[in-house]
Amino acid sequence: MFESLTEKLENAIGKIKGYGTITEDNIKDAMRDVRLALLEADVNYKVVKEFTNKVKEKALGEEVKKSLKPGEVFLKILKDELLNLLGNDKAELILNDNPSIIMLVGLQGSGKTTTIGKLGNLFRKKKAKKPMFIAADVYRPAAIEQLKTLGRELNIEVYDEGQGDAIQIVKNGVNHAKESGYDLVLIDTAGRLHVDDELMNELKNINEKVKPNEIILVIDAMIGQDAINVITGFNDKLPLTGTILTKMDGDTKGGVALSAKHLTGVPIKFIGTSEKLDGLDEFNPERMVSRILGNGDIMSIIEKAESVIDEKEALSTAKKIQAGKMDLEDFLSQLKQIKKLGPLENLLKLLPGARKMGLNNINIDPKQFARLEAIISSMTIKERKHPEIIKASRKQRIANGSGTTVQEVNKLLTQFEQMQKMMKMMKNGNFKMPF
Repeated sequence: MFESLTEKLENAIGKIKGYGTITEDNIKDAMRDVRLALLEADVNYKVVKEFTNKVKEKALGEEVKKSLKPGEVFLKILKDELLNLLGNDKAELILNDNPSIIMLVGLQGSGKTTTIGKLGNLFRKKKAKKPMFIAADVYRPAAIEQLKTLGRELNIEVYDEGQGDAIQIVKNGVNHAKESGYDLVLIDTAGRLHVDDELMNELKNINEKVKPNEIILVIDAMIGQDAINVITGFNDKLPLTGTILTKMDGDTKGGVALSAKHLTGVPIKFIGTSEKLDGLDEFNPERMVSRILGNGDIMSIIEKAESVIDEKEALSTAKKIQAGKMDLEDFLSQLKQIKKLGPLENLLKLLPGARKMGLNNINIDPKQFARLEAIISSMTIKERKHPEIIKASRKQRIANGSGTTVQEVNKLLTQFEQMQKMMKMMKNGNFKMPF
């Protein structure tokens, strides 16, 4: 997402940084690069025209002319205008009722049902909510079963009455949620076209009966600029409070994210970042702009780590590392913690300057982690605490038990021994960075 756009914008910024001053002539060259970058990223052409005109106008203003570092001022202008497109502030969900009700709507195949599961999972973990799902897609039996499967996987109750009247089912479901002490209700509705009056009236009636706090349109980001028509069509008939862009981790150019809020006035509230049930992120314009401009997103890495890593365990391991006393038992514990973070290459991409360092193209084979875990798990507790006792016969037993080779066991032990030496050097203050 946005990799090509980031590269092209960095080239344009590089040109400006090479100029002592910004003039009508040299800004024209850089703005051509910005315009092409945005169009190739599938940003709406009206948005591109308006955006580039504003940036050019500000870049030729008095503030930039007087600046000793026009490149830095130009970067600030780009950042501010990108933030204006995305809506500046993060659009929070309105969850002030008991229960709070969120209704998800959208085209068929946009990912509503899976997104319901992701939202329930997210708000239970982050906001300590007690969610319940309502299966109101009465036209597709598979959708009801899919939601019930998600409910079982997440241990979240799904209220369903089969293929009955969707309006009555939602009304009954909300009453059940109130009686059962649930504080968050997520309604899964049938996919429909915004031009289908009969089905749109069904959504209007549900809205009137239960008055949801949020009506969120789920959109597949892969449909590109057609998303604008979909948002406008639904918003004309329903008071949308936000959108969720799914499949932003796929082969999408991301331009819809830069066009949607500006053209429709409907804020983006979440983006889908993977198919897994934790693959949903709150949409933060400031962080998104930072990623687009190649400055990374350290806060998202920190939040991800805080949500999955055991703080006490991490502190305990840190103390052992500082004391030079980390053993293979601790190393195994850290491997398990790292696995919870998801694909590491996704985190590496969020580091500032990741593209310039080539970190955006790294592929880390999860099987390597699995092999390391298998090798250490095949050791006895004593062997993990005292790896120096692992000789030939023990290595063979560990290799057999883990389905690996003695060479792989040797490699792990050698690497761990080197790591222990480095920790001891750090403890004694003798370690110097090799650059």
